[in-house]
Amino acid sequence: QEGRLSLEVLRNTNVIWHNEDTTLFDLGDGILNIEFHTKMNTIGQGVLEGLNYAVDLAEKEYKGLVVSNEGDHFSAGANVGMIYMLAIEQEWEELDMAVQWFQKTMMRMRYSSIPVIAAPHGMALGGGCELCMHSDKVLAHAETYMGLVEFGVGLIPGGGGTKEFALRLSDELQDGDIRTNAFLNRYLSIGQAKVSTSAYEAFDLGYLRKGTDEVIVSRAHQLAYAKRLALDLSDRGYTQPAPRNDIKVLGKEALGMVYVGADGFVTGNYMSEHDQVIAEKLGEVLSGGEISQALTEVSEQYLLNLERKAFMELCSTRKTLERIQSLITKGKILRN
Repeated sequence: QEGRLSLEVLRNTNVIWHNEDTTLFDLGDGILNIEFHTKMNTIGQGVLEGLNYAVDLAEKEYKGLVVSNEGDHFSAGANVGMIYMLAIEQEWEELDMAVQWFQKTMMRMRYSSIPVIAAPHGMALGGGCELCMHSDKVLAHAETYMGLVEFGVGLIPGGGGTKEFALRLSDELQDGDIRTNAFLNRYLSIGQAKVSTSAYEAFDLGYLRKGTDEVIVSRAHQLAYAKRLALDLSDRGYTQPAPRNDIKVLGKEALGMVYVGADGFVTGNYMSEHDQVIAEKLGEVLSGGEISQALTEVSEQYLLNLERKAFMELCSTRKTLERIQSLITKGKILRN
């Protein structure tokens, strides 16, 4: 029987650093834990600062890092209020820097010299899902609702989630696969903002990786087991991975399919013209853009740049801002 660990119990003795939005705990045996404590555990400036500090410290003095908290939800995603304010005030440079910083923080976690374990529960949406997707291993509680839901507010995942789907698609393509089918499955998870009804379903939607990520039924044992997974990875001799530059993208082959499909949906009144704009932007990133030769190899940074550009372009549209405003003020998804 695995032991139990609780952040509440450790709060008086094992806190080693905190800022307004995060707290760092020493879990013992060389493993750190970073806890978020913002509203709905959304990810804004303070959380990004905390994550960067945690990785820096872990690399210097610890063996690994766990990302977990004991709130109702792991994380409801990026702080859309901040995105909305910057976009409304047309602070484009600042918004671009913020998106870039989110992307860089995710990549910092993925390519650090120490293992990072994400231990989500409850909702892990948008940026919270992206964070999980950039960890070495996810140990998800069985009742975890994961999804890249940005499409609902008129955006695409901009913290590396779209890039990561392209990367995973590339790794999944087998010779003789009907490539466009594999592309479409990935595309629809984001395009329909699909949220898993459990951690098990998150594997089918592509948010969790078969053979890498794990599910735990007992919430009480999740933190202790996540710590053990981090230790195991470290003790086996953790090799720092290198950013990828061999991601095979489908280019125009997949993009053409997206354009035709979106057009048909608008004509048949299944989606609005603004949905079409978002759908096409998503297609441009996931396919690697206007590349004529299918299976051309591109880098993660190339895809991150495409993703950020698409995200920024959508932020500058009135209809996306109306969708974000509706979510913030009414808690409702607006269809416009």
